[in-house]
Amino acid sequence: MGSVAVIKTGGKQYLVKEGDIFKVEKLSGQAGDKISFKNPLLTFDLDKSEIQIGQPYLKGEVRAEILEQGKGKKIKIVKYKPKVRYHKKTGHRQPYTKIKILKI
Repeated sequence: MGSVAVIKTGGKQYLVKEGDIFKVEKLSGQAGDKISFKNPLLTFDLDKSEIQIGQPYLKGEVRAEILEQGKGKKIKIVKYKPKVRYHKKTGHRQPYTKIKILKI
């Protein structure tokens, strides 16, 4: 079946397995570049039911490929103060990197 790992990137932790495609906080690189996440927090082999927990990290790496760089949906931000005629409207689009896990 494969392996499962917990990696940390962008201040968040992700549970990943081989073949997963998901979005993470923006990473440097172009589409098609190979990247690796060093020192996973946990690995679990589904075939052998063998688990390894880092204290806090394990030796090894998780290899991935960058599929695309992009921006998320626009979030509207409205600031308003009553009685002083103050209102301000802005927006934000969070940059992301879409990756595919190749090997754990």
